[in-house]
Amino acid sequence: MPESSALSRPEGAAVAPAPPSSERAVLITVALGTTLAPLNSTMIAVALPHIMKEFGADVAGAGWLVTAYLIAMASLQPVAGKLGDRLGRRRLILGGIAWFGLASLGAAAASSLPMLLFFRVQQAIAGAIALPNGAALVREVVPVERRASRFGAIGAAIALAAAAGPPLGGLLVETAGWRAIFHVNVLIILPTLWIGWRAIPARPGRGAAHPFDLGGAFLLSAVLIGIAYLLTHGPRHNPVLAPALGLLLGGVAALFLWRELRHPDPVLQPRFFSRRAFAASNAAIALSNLAMYSTLLAIPILLSRQAGWKSTGIGLVLTAMSAGMVVFSPLGGRLADRFGRRWPTVAGLSLLTLGLLPLAMAGGEVALPALLAGLGLAGAGLGLSSAGLQTAAVESVGPGEAGMASGVFSTSRYLGSIVGASILAGLLGPTRDGVSGFGVLFGMVAVAAFLSALVSCGLHDREERI
Repeated sequence: MPESSALSRPEGAAVAPAPPSSERAVLITVALGTTLAPLNSTMIAVALPHIMKEFGADVAGAGWLVTAYLIAMASLQPVAGKLGDRLGRRRLILGGIAWFGLASLGAAAASSLPMLLFFRVQQAIAGAIALPNGAALVREVVPVERRASRFGAIGAAIALAAAAGPPLGGLLVETAGWRAIFHVNVLIILPTLWIGWRAIPARPGRGAAHPFDLGGAFLLSAVLIGIAYLLTHGPRHNPVLAPALGLLLGGVAALFLWRELRHPDPVLQPRFFSRRAFAASNAAIALSNLAMYSTLLAIPILLSRQAGWKSTGIGLVLTAMSAGMVVFSPLGGRLADRFGRRWPTVAGLSLLTLGLLPLAMAGGEVALPALLAGLGLAGAGLGLSSAGLQTAAVESVGPGEAGMASGVFSTSRYLGSIVGASILAGLLGPTRDGVSGFGVLFGMVAVAAFLSALVSCGLHDREERI
């Protein structure tokens, strides 16, 4: 079949698995590189008050350090994954990690808030280049019989980095100032580059008979940036302009789909969503991440409105969920390798739903024992499901399209988080009644978790033969 067919497995795209020693080194490289994104997403939360004080910034201005990072990460990963499919993984992974290090040094030296924001966006661009290609590389070098367990180990590293971000950031800010949260990245990046330089194979990409789809890449980024912006800053900040922006965004999205369906080698093949496993994995990760992120943001607000709660105590409560994710992610990967991708994922997302039911039933008046038990069960469910979902996503297309698939999957994850944060702000704003707002929010979270379990039934047990 000709290489230009985007739905076919490109000729020569099948790649022999790496030897066990090289495989382990590749996994270490990918795991360390992947932890940079969640670590820098959560460390900055504790540094924001200090940054605001030094630069004289308000909450809205400093908030862009978080929002712009998330938007850039969400919008660029499918394009970067597509580039990796065509050009090969090695240069993009190592280049992205090195770029992240340089951007971190720039952020640490920033003399103004706009300069710091510029380097934060550079961090996000660098992460968006490295992350989807790292996942695609794992799909290439790891045999199918242990692929999910490897993704499970990487998922545990991600959960650990996200959980470690706030306490590590707090320690660094207290002892060395807020700039130290950017300097610490170098301690991760240098060994990652050294191991990756030695371990990542210099395999060529699949190449292409057609020029890169620059127009499609621009339109895709515009659509995703527009969606993220509307969700985070649309109706709340400008309820008059938001509908007009929504209509404009709909027109751009229609133009993008029309173009991609007719392009011989599109940056994102819309027909991939007609594949049950690809559509199911992306829908499930978006819904489950919406549930998780909304819960993680809502619990501190809930507890801070009750007497006797301090930041350290709230952080310990949240570890009930993050600890479950760290512990159960490797187990979920092993189960997905042994029993197939579908049922461990369905079981995990069902546990997520059960864990969130106490919050949905009690709302803002949930008792502490029920809260801890629910968060622990939800974290275990997220851990059990993560490896099966990611493995199913990258296996639902041919090896030559795995970078794009990984990028779309990661974008779906980020969009779920952004939707959750947007809904949270609307339900728990200062003009809303606290108890009723939490009741509606946690009910919505439980419904999202249930829907994620439902759609995950569409996964395949094993790699599709494309």
